[in-house]
Amino acid sequence: MAGSVGSVAVNVGELLLKKGKITASNLEEAMASRKGPTDRVDRILVNLGLVDERDVLEVLGEQLSIPLVDLSAAEIDVEMLRAMPNKLVHRRGLIPIERTSDTLKVATSDPFDMYAFDELRMMTGLKVEPVLAVREEIDRVIKKYYGVGGDTIGEMIDDEDEVEIISDSVDENGDDIAMAQEASVVKLVSEILEEAINERASDIHIEPYEHDLKIRYRVDGVLHNTNVPPQIRRFQNAIISRIKILANMNIAEKRLPQDGGFKVKAKGREIDFRVSVIPTAFGEGVVLRILDKQMSLVDLDMLGMGQKLLVRFNHLIAQPHGIVLVTGPTGSGKTTTLYAALKKIVSDEIKILTVEDPVEYMLEGVNQVQVRRKIGLDFASALRSFLRHDPDVILVGEIRDIETAEVAINASLTGHLVFSTLHTNDSVTAPTRLLDMGIEPFLISSSVEGVLAQRLVRRICRECKEEYEPDPAALPPDFPYEPGMKLHRGAGCRKCANTPGYSGRVGIYELLLMNEELRELIVQRASSGKLLEVARRHGLTVLREDGFDKAVAGETTVEEVVRVTREQS
Repeated sequence: MAGSVGSVAVNVGELLLKKGKITASNLEEAMASRKGPTDRVDRILVNLGLVDERDVLEVLGEQLSIPLVDLSAAEIDVEMLRAMPNKLVHRRGLIPIERTSDTLKVATSDPFDMYAFDELRMMTGLKVEPVLAVREEIDRVIKKYYGVGGDTIGEMIDDEDEVEIISDSVDENGDDIAMAQEASVVKLVSEILEEAINERASDIHIEPYEHDLKIRYRVDGVLHNTNVPPQIRRFQNAIISRIKILANMNIAEKRLPQDGGFKVKAKGREIDFRVSVIPTAFGEGVVLRILDKQMSLVDLDMLGMGQKLLVRFNHLIAQPHGIVLVTGPTGSGKTTTLYAALKKIVSDEIKILTVEDPVEYMLEGVNQVQVRRKIGLDFASALRSFLRHDPDVILVGEIRDIETAEVAINASLTGHLVFSTLHTNDSVTAPTRLLDMGIEPFLISSSVEGVLAQRLVRRICRECKEEYEPDPAALPPDFPYEPGMKLHRGAGCRKCANTPGYSGRVGIYELLLMNEELRELIVQRASSGKLLEVARRHGLTVLREDGFDKAVAGETTVEEVVRVTREQS
């Protein structure tokens, strides 16, 4: 058996070549990468990204007469899984999927791991029948039933005599630091961060409760509970202390909120984590915002704007001066839109300066400044300095106070095009928000050229998208339903992780362009309701309407649009 297995392992490269899964040069590259006779060609090919692991397992399955299974559809013997030793599950990747009176069927990605099969046979007294499964699917099952960092937590509990649990009152050089620097805690925190990056999360929420520690990831704008071992609550202080050390915070201070940040290198790129810690009733709550600065910038026409709105927005950002505002709540894609606009207009003929907190994207040809409040460099002071650098276009990360607003308006009135963001629910409340800050209405009227409000809605997964006929009674009263209309939804599949049926996001927009009638109303301090009424008369399409258009087009669902917008008259 060992001899035949060995020969298959060596010849799998030739079998893949014969089946057209790899090229001769791929095989030569893999053979050249072997460091010894025990190095397996199939694994080298997968690690180099020259072949998909599923293709390798299909070839091995044919040669060894072992079936390849889809673990996402398999029944998992949960009791048997949790009864198995940690190392056989986490390190060897064995997943029990079926048990009879004398046989245990286990999924593995390595049919040559005879040691693991022998150990399982001795432990259970059963015959072990292997079936093949992709390692990614095995890891998904392990995370589902053990949680993120389950292997590490298991090791920490096994070594608990060597681990001193932190008390609530320690000095700055006390047990918190020692515990947080333990290799197992460092590894556990790394696994939590790595899982968030792999899941495309924008935020990590670590929330302590009386008898539980929850970890949630925000993916595509929605929070999801992350499965973690129940024992993780015992290591709460160590995990939070480790994050505070990374973020350069005072770990002894547990009564006041703190902010910080750190960088990690993952998948060959630098990723920023912005950390906020607040004291709660059962310990410190932590939120980490994930910022990938090397993320590729999106072109304006890829954001999801309708053609008519896109033409108008392109005209707006080509103006020589004035203020262009993008509004929406945190995480609605405002910065992405502004950088798409900068990417559209950047050239050797104009000078662009930005001041941000933090700098989220890198764009060639743009001078970017990071806010540093501790040394007095805030939005307003940076803006004042910018005007001495003769810029054509200025981006201010956010207008959050009267001082920043006044400097931005003065910059726009002296011949500069100013981009910025504002936290308002829709476009027509942006002038009202500036009035509330204390800005004179005639300054707003003469400087603001347009306001783009936006939200992000989840896209229907392309892999499991299906058509259905909606029940008219279940649709919102303002939805433009027509008899016989077909809508779309996602059924849920492996690609979208059954979330359910969504993968990625697309923007929905409303663009308020200033005209003489609106400017006059702003001078008169008219309400946002009155501004909306006039803007609608001039053709404004509100967020919800744009969202429903995308639902009719099959990009998102009606439920998703209702989730992120409110009904407007």
